[in-house]
Amino acid sequence: MRMMKRTSLSGLLGASVLAAAAWAAPAGAAQQGPVDLTAPVKPATSKPAPPVAAPTAVPAPAAPALPGPTAVVAAVPAPPAPPPLAHWRVSDAQALLAAIRSIGKEGLAPADYEPAKLAAQLAKGESDELDVLASRLFVWLAEDLRDGRTPMAARVQWFAVDPDQDLRPNSQLLAQATETQDVPGVLASLVPVHPDYALLRDMLPKAREPRQIAMIKANMDRWRWLARDLGLQYLIINVPEQELRLTVNNKIIRTYRAIVGKPGKTATPQLAEQVKNVVFNPTWTVPQSIVVGEGLGKRLIASPASAKRQGYVATKAADGMITVVQQPGGANALGKMKLDMPNEHAIYIHDTPNRELFALPARALSHGCIRAERATELAMTMAILGSDLPPETAVEYNLSGKYTKVPMTKPWAVYITYFTVARDVNGLMRSFADIYGRDAPVITSFSKPRELHTDQRKSNEAIIKLDNPL
Repeated sequence: MRMMKRTSLSGLLGASVLAAAAWAAPAGAAQQGPVDLTAPVKPATSKPAPPVAAPTAVPAPAAPALPGPTAVVAAVPAPPAPPPLAHWRVSDAQALLAAIRSIGKEGLAPADYEPAKLAAQLAKGESDELDVLASRLFVWLAEDLRDGRTPMAARVQWFAVDPDQDLRPNSQLLAQATETQDVPGVLASLVPVHPDYALLRDMLPKAREPRQIAMIKANMDRWRWLARDLGLQYLIINVPEQELRLTVNNKIIRTYRAIVGKPGKTATPQLAEQVKNVVFNPTWTVPQSIVVGEGLGKRLIASPASAKRQGYVATKAADGMITVVQQPGGANALGKMKLDMPNEHAIYIHDTPNRELFALPARALSHGCIRAERATELAMTMAILGSDLPPETAVEYNLSGKYTKVPMTKPWAVYITYFTVARDVNGLMRSFADIYGRDAPVITSFSKPRELHTDQRKSNEAIIKLDNPL
């Protein structure tokens, strides 16, 4: 009887996942006309890689926990490098001026790029002064379209490094625009391609309220903080919406309710990472804040029978340090799966034994990590699509109750984002509660003069490691 259940489940999972990946369709229809952005909506109910050898179940590890929260502060950013210089024909400078005057459609302000000054210089014809001015203004506009206008200081807890300036540096863009005489085409090639950005851009001219306009512009800019190309397949979590999406070619395959970090010290930071392993039936190394701070270690060492009954393995080192590892099982704090995505914040995606929490409309409840609804389905889907694991094997690992790590053989990005205006699970553009209060700094920065870009790539706030799923 159990074998029949396992076979039918694996067949259903494999067929649905592979069919969805091949025939992915956008989730829901595009929103028609402007929407009310002032009232947050309630969350809805919800080249080929080489084959990988079947992973073997490994003994549950008992790695020592960190001795508590640690903080690391990034280095002070270096001053900006001198801007590149190119020769500008009058026709190319005129094209640049036209692009500046129409840049409002991308949620940017023409005044930031000195159109009157450029027009006055253009009237004098080609000159060294025109070369210097047009080169500078082109680079400013290209930087804001490629990387975002918001200065890094206003991007609170934004640690998702955007690679676009490495792939298409300023000097390359400037040379391409002037040598091919295609200023508009080069600038257009920097605009984000994600469908949500296009929907925000369509909403902008329809918005009437100042706050609506400001929110749309802020969220358009957030898309520029990410890579223009997010990859073929990825997970994306929108923290304010408290939802996770499995996406292939920018089309949503699955949606999952998510539990995110509580506001304050345990707020979930914004990251761009890679899933390295899918772990079925994980262990959990209990943080020292609980082992020592709450006295768990001493209690378990004093009563081995109690430790075993609760599913813990407690060990005491020669120096007196106690480590506690919770073994796989129904009560494990990580539930039945974990997605390894190594990062300096110790943030990852995992299951939870407290699945009733996914029914709550407000799910900012964790110590920073992401808990995923229907997590075992997500884990098996990731293993099948990201490691070419046969569906039957994915089901077997899930049901085994044994710690099993499946290495990913295909790149699979994870983006933990923060959008307060975005598509909901029904495909409609909505506003979401600004649970961490991160809109205000972005909106305020747009009311101030444009700041020069530096080489700073992410927030320089302290990194707090709390590695605690409870």
